[in-house]
Amino acid sequence: MRMNNEIHEQKDILDDLREECGVFGIYDFSGENVASTIYYGLFALQHRGQESCGIAVSDTNGPKGRVLSHKGMGLVNEVFDDKNLSELQGDIGVGHVRYSTAGGSTRENAQPLVLNYIKGTLGLAHNGNLINAPELREELAHDGAIFQTTIDSEVIAYHIARARVRTANVESAVAEAMKKLKGAYSLVVMSPRKLIGARDPFGFKPLCIGKRGNAYIITSETCALDTIGAEFVRDIEPGEIVTITPDRGIRSDRSMCFPPDGSKKSARCIFEYIYFGRPDSYMDGVSVYESRIRAGRFLAIDSPVDADIVVGVPESGNAAALGYSLQSGIPYGTAFVKNGYVGRTFIKPKQSSRESSVRVKLNVLKEAVAGKRVIMIDDSIVRGTTSDRIVHMLREAGAKEVHMRVSSPPFLHPCYFGTDVPSSDQLIAYNHSVEQICEMIGADSLGYLDIERLSELIDGDKGYCNACFSGNYPVEPPKEDIRGDFEK
Repeated sequence: MRMNNEIHEQKDILDDLREECGVFGIYDFSGENVASTIYYGLFALQHRGQESCGIAVSDTNGPKGRVLSHKGMGLVNEVFDDKNLSELQGDIGVGHVRYSTAGGSTRENAQPLVLNYIKGTLGLAHNGNLINAPELREELAHDGAIFQTTIDSEVIAYHIARARVRTANVESAVAEAMKKLKGAYSLVVMSPRKLIGARDPFGFKPLCIGKRGNAYIITSETCALDTIGAEFVRDIEPGEIVTITPDRGIRSDRSMCFPPDGSKKSARCIFEYIYFGRPDSYMDGVSVYESRIRAGRFLAIDSPVDADIVVGVPESGNAAALGYSLQSGIPYGTAFVKNGYVGRTFIKPKQSSRESSVRVKLNVLKEAVAGKRVIMIDDSIVRGTTSDRIVHMLREAGAKEVHMRVSSPPFLHPCYFGTDVPSSDQLIAYNHSVEQICEMIGADSLGYLDIERLSELIDGDKGYCNACFSGNYPVEPPKEDIRGDFEK
């Protein structure tokens, strides 16, 4: 049976997964202002976070430790304008886009964080979640720390600042802090004369280096490099700390990397390839677009069905749908028009309203599906509410059959590393079989990507985390949920 309207009203939310953040840092050795470049870099990373954003810059030729910053709630083009960008004068800077998975959605939690401490200033942008943030926060609080935010990124910044008091330089302080941190973190750190990038030893979240003229960039995804006209240099390795300065260029500290004996493996988030990453990005040498094409091909091999058209749910379902079409020979088509202007301030329809969040965001091209057997490909089913509505919309548009295929395995477990996969009791696959889910969303058939196919998405086993599908966490999860508030 179909989910009834009562359930719709209880869960009138978009069933999308969201990622925590995107980071961007740049140091222009020529002394040019970098704020506008950071702005366009953040534009390219907007898909990683739409709640808040910010930029912090410093002039390495000016007063040491003077940092100018601006941040706020909303999209990049909502927070910044010509006036406030022109006020951000500096040749080194960091930027951040945020979606909150731990810590509330408030302006004080927006990044980058700027700390003034005994050794000067520190600007920090962070992507990921620490699983031991409560313990680290308590430790700092007992030492007299006064917190200005509720995010674990501030805990990281404090531990770097505290370590810097007894270390020779800021990069050594980052290494000392990393010894205490557990969980996911890709960091960009700005000190008065250095730009630093650091990635946790498991490499949960992506981080790469680029170059444009005399400027070096550290950012979450290669698409940001393309946007600003920079060339890709290399990925930052899991556990690596990179320090960029005019006199020594790129220096690398691999002391925090796992030993090469294979006793510990990296755990890159596999969902970066399935959903989070922009399709034009490369992560650790793998094309996100090609990964999604492969997912679609595997679905066609493992879950074939006769149909007239294959369509993707925008955006991340499109490439997988193309892959399914290429493998099966069933024509690929466009069935949905997406409203790309639904930003942070989007007001969700009230329970009594006839509009739904899904209908505001997506509409069906009736001419494309009427009278046809449709294969609909999406990246995931979380709670099932959105899938239900989309299937219903296709049937209303005249689709004769609707067969849903999902380019990820069923979600069975929460994520603690920066992705808002909720607790198990909110995951439809945790309490229902594939057959039951198929009936609940109103599809004629349902097929998921086989979990054994995941390594094939990324050119073999590069060391990845699939804990949200398997329950096999690379590090022991916290005993309490540290991920903040989720819609129930």
